[in-house]
Amino acid sequence: MKHFKEFLIEKVIWFCGVTSIVIVVLIFIFLLKEGLSLFKHVNLVDFLFGRKWYPISDPPHFGIFPLVLGSLTVTLGATVIAVPLGIASAIYIAEIASPRIKEILKSGIEMIAAIPSVVIGFIGMTTLVPFIKHYLNLPTGLTAFSGALMLAFMAMPTIVSIAEDAITAVPHKYKEAALALGATRWQAIWRVVLRAASSGIVAAIMLGIGRVIGETMAVMMVTGNAAHIPESLFEPVRTMTATIAAEMGETVQHSEHYFALFAIGIVLFIITFIINLIADLSIHRHRE
Repeated sequence: MKHFKEFLIEKVIWFCGVTSIVIVVLIFIFLLKEGLSLFKHVNLVDFLFGRKWYPISDPPHFGIFPLVLGSLTVTLGATVIAVPLGIASAIYIAEIASPRIKEILKSGIEMIAAIPSVVIGFIGMTTLVPFIKHYLNLPTGLTAFSGALMLAFMAMPTIVSIAEDAITAVPHKYKEAALALGATRWQAIWRVVLRAASSGIVAAIMLGIGRVIGETMAVMMVTGNAAHIPESLFEPVRTMTATIAAEMGETVQHSEHYFALFAIGIVLFIITFIINLIADLSIHRHRE
């Protein structure tokens, strides 16, 4: 009976794993089926590098280059903010904080990660946006900078949690050996512990970026949704995810506009797949 239970559990786990892979493949096939239909009418180069996104004009323009730049601008801004703060927080929690403080901080980070993105977007729209408009003397606070700040806040729990686990997983004998050789506490952390945990930290950063680039509601609420090529962080932008969320409910099914939104979904799918693949490779390298 014991062997039968083990066999049954193994098969259930195997089935769940295979089902997850099949679902992802089916989603990608569905995106390809709907999205590739656009290229019967629109050139791929014009779609990827076109500077105009006017899907309901006459004639329509389906250039997603401003949307891609908007997503990259917000993502890079959030990464620049979230990565240093996230890694520094992970170092403090793992190596410096007392056990009591560590427990409190980890619980707080987990609570932040549980906040729905629409709530964060609403808070940003009602507090951060007016603050940025007033104190930076801008025409509007709905800018890429506002989106970067909100997305950095959303990405930090992922980065802190995974990076802290990677740092904690480094064997204590590495740090003890460095201290025994005369290194200071900070030198042991910087030159030994962080280097040993570098693969896990890279995975944390990539997963944080994946969370940022796939976010929809928060970024749609605070970035202004202007489909133009931004010249700075302090201009309104529009991301690919916000475009899909804002326009999918209003478009005519099986129209060029409809197919264009699915084509944007294909681009997003490929980008997030690459990011998750890099993160997965980093995690396996860390385990080795």
